[in-house]
Amino acid sequence: MPVYTLKDLKSGEHYDVTCSWDDLQTILNEQPDGKHVLKAPKIVSSRMGNNDLKVPDGFKDLLKNKIKKGSGKGNTINV
Repeated sequence: MPVYTLKDLKSGEHYDVTCSWDDLQTILNEQPDGKHVLKAPKIVSSRMGNNDLKVPDGFKDLLKNKIKKGSGKGNTINV
């Protein structure tokens, strides 16, 4: 379910609501002082350079021995 940020126009308080779009519209209709606030989505950046993401040596051996040899003549697999 998506998380929507709402603002109470009287108090200025921001709060998050986890609900469907239809439920959000119902909440906004029931609370005339509430307003949907647009925010940038939370994005997870890449983890380049992290040692956890390196390909294990066993996978490289698998590429060399089975996949490259079994892919036929003129394959373009670079190991």
